[in-house]
Parts: sequence; structure tokens; C-alpha cells
Amino acid sequence: MKSIQIIILVFITVALFVRCESTIEPEIFSETAPENLFESLQGVEAILNGAYANFAEVGGNDAAQQLSVEEIMTDGGFTTEGAIANWATNFQDFVLDGVGSRLYPVFWNQPYQAIRNSNILLENLEAANIDDASKILITAEARFIRAASYYKLYMRFGPTPLRTSTTQELEIPRASEEEILNFIETELSQAMLNLPNPGTEKQWGRAHKGAAMGVLTKFYLNTKQWEKCATMAQNVISMGYYELFPEYFELFQVKSERNRELLWVRTAKADLGREANISFMNFAWPQSFARDPNTGLEFCDGCRNFATMLRIRDDFWLSFDSNDKRTSLILKEYINTSGELINLLPPNDNVRPFKYWPADDFAGPAYGNDIPDIRYADILLSRAEALNELDGPNQESIDLINQVRNRAGLPNLVLSDFGSKDELNDHILKERGWEFWWEGKRRHDLIRHDKFISQAIARGIPAQDHMVRYPIPQFALDANPLLKQNEGY
Repeated sequence: MKSIQIIILVFITVALFVRCESTIEPEIFSETAPENLFESLQGVEAILNGAYANFAEVGGNDAAQQLSVEEIMTDGGFTTEGAIANWATNFQDFVLDGVGSRLYPVFWNQPYQAIRNSNILLENLEAANIDDASKILITAEARFIRAASYYKLYMRFGPTPLRTSTTQELEIPRASEEEILNFIETELSQAMLNLPNPGTEKQWGRAHKGAAMGVLTKFYLNTKQWEKCATMAQNVISMGYYELFPEYFELFQVKSERNRELLWVRTAKADLGREANISFMNFAWPQSFARDPNTGLEFCDGCRNFATMLRIRDDFWLSFDSNDKRTSLILKEYINTSGELINLLPPNDNVRPFKYWPADDFAGPAYGNDIPDIRYADILLSRAEALNELDGPNQESIDLINQVRNRAGLPNLVLSDFGSKDELNDHILKERGWEFWWEGKRRHDLIRHDKFISQAIARGIPAQDHMVRYPIPQFALDANPLLKQNEGY
């Protein structure tokens, strides 16, 4: 069984070399025969890079679609037109059936492929022909990828089969809630011990202590372990390494990559093969876009304007303060190819998300913006929320929120503005929406605040309580008779 997996892995690994940014892209060499993979550091790192690539989900349109699905099911985003029926409409309308979207294989298979590669590494590293320091480091990285992949699966589907070895039976039942949560926490905690400090990792895009601490902070936040969340967030703050990037407008641009707000990113690069890119802007350009009169951004030579249109809901747009700098990445008007000024402001859900700014790096339909999974702003707001859950409105939570607001050009909040835990929680949820729109967080935040389903119903969507989790894909159920569907589906 293991030898078959390794042989398959060789072909997958070679295909995935180009999916990792050049900073973690090893040379393609001839020693990729199965018997040689663990005979050199290059062979071992080839498997590791395959795991990173699967975890990143950045091939083709995967990243853009994954980010969008997390948004269009919420109060923030909306999509219209184009060939969207097979990936977006079913999620947007809460028609969740496990078969009607091409994203189910991405959401299920990619994390499990990363887990498979991690398991192969962990089973073979001890006998690998590499130095001990590399064994320790790669073991920690493999455990990080495996745990973070299970966390990703958990946030999508709830507990799933816990595969920790390639020798397990192919058919195994789902882990219990307690088993999966304990595994994620333990693995991340253990991995963190042997990961390098941020800024000292071997290559950009590989795991480090800050990344593990960031994933743990978000894990504790979304599982409502408030004390642990507050403590882990403070541990990140106390490192003294991270800081808010000065300008929100430039934060997501290629020229600003590797700044100290970013704890963990999914690396991307512009290449015509679109093996490791973010194609988000192809869905965000309005039809016949020629130029943004406010920034001078022009539709680039070779860029693509797909028929599917990503939009921001009017109510969400209107919730921003008029002076909020975070709206600088939302397109409000443009010059079309006929030279006309087109106004996108309400009504009609028509302003456009331009967060992944294309000016610096593109190759036809591919863009090279790294995708921020965890930012320092998230750590600050996570601790603020956890402290409020523990103690109600408090000055430290207000101060943490104000750090994020100050970067946005907004006035400070004061403690007396909030008379109860619920009032401050409601503001934190709004602040997170304004700060993290279209970063794949809104669905998680609304679920945590028990507003995901009620908001959908208020929009006229026939959402039901069990839809806080996606259905287990039908192909996974067919392949594993011991795997049971989520309740309600």
C-alpha cells in the first residue's frame, strides 16, 4: 500500500513543483524515482513542497473561488452572471448537496492530499539519508501542515476521518468531536516547539512558530476556547516581531509581500500555467473596465475579464464609515472602454472587491499576490473578542480594536460606548467584516457569533441550522461506507 502511494506521489510531486512560489520551489531533478525520494534532502523537500501546495489550494481558479464562496454565503459578498452554477450559486443560495459544485473535490481532496504527504514524510524521515537537523525541522513542518489541514476540514465539514498513517484501512469512520479537536491542538503545539522563529524560516512560505501560534489562535477562537485564545494571541503579541502594515491599500500588493503583519500566507506567483496563482481579479473587473479614475489603474495587457462578476452587497458597503481607508480597495466607479464614467454605488449590489490589487504582477489571467491567511490585525481582534467573552467590555479590548481602527483612519472607540458583552461583540463582528472582507473569514465569524443562518434567512435564503457545516461530498461517502453524512443532509 505504502509503495503504491509513494509511486503515485512521485508523479503528483513533479506536477506540484511549479505550484509553489520560487522561494520554496526546488529544482526538478532526476532523483525522483520512488527508491530515491528519501535518499536526499531535495527528494524529501519535494514531498514536503507537495504537501504545502495541496494545503494552499492555489491552482487554476481554486483560490479565487474558495475565497469567494466563504464571502457570498454572508452579508458581504454576492456574485452574478457567467458560468457560476457549478461552483458559486449552490453555495450562495444554500443549495448544499455535496455534488452540485466543482469545489467539493477541492474542499475535501486538497487537505487530505496534504495530510497524505505529511504522513508519508513522518513515516519515512527517521530512515531518510538527511541530517538530523533537517529531520527535526521537516517533522515539525509536516505536523503543522497535517494539523492545519485537519483544522481546515473541520471548519468546512466538522469532524472527518483522522488519517495519521498510510497503513490505516481505507475505510474508517469519522473521528469524534473531541478526538479531532485534541489532535489539532496537540499537533500544532508540538510542531511549534521545533519550528523556526518568524523571519528565520528556510524559505518564504514555509512554516514557523508565528504561523503555528496564529493557527492555534484562530483554532481557539473558532472553537470558543476563550482563555486559550486570549493567551495564545498574547503570546504572538509578546514576540515583538509582528506589527500592522502602515497602509491598508498597499498591504495586499505583490510589492508589499513578506511584511510583518503576515503570520501565514498561501504563496502565489503569476504564471501562464496558473499552477500557483490567484485569479481573483478576473472575477472582480466590471465588464468593459478600462481604467480607475481615482488610482489610475488600467486594465492590463493580457488580463482577462471573466463573465462571472463578484460584487459587494449594498448594505455591507453602506455600513462603512465614509472615512474608512479600508474602502480604498473597493471600486466605486470606473472608465469603460467607450470612455464613459460608470457609477457603481448603490443600488444594485454593484461595487467591486479589488483587494488583490493587480498592478505589480500578472501573467495573463494569473496574478501573483500572496493570499493572507492570518494577519496581525486578526490576532489583535481575536484577543479583543476573547477578553470580552471572558470579562465583558474592558479597556484592553478597546485598545486592541483601536490599533486596527487607527490604521483605517477612524477615531478611537471608548469603553463607555459599550454597556454589555453583546454590544461589544456586535461591534467586533462589524470591525472584522470591515477589516477582513474577502479574506475567507466572514463565514467563520458569522457562525461563531450565531448569525450565519439568521442573516441568510433575512436575505430570503432557505437556510437551515445544520448548514453551518457543508455536506460531506457524495464521492467521499461512496468511497468509504463507514463515513456518515452530516446531520440534516
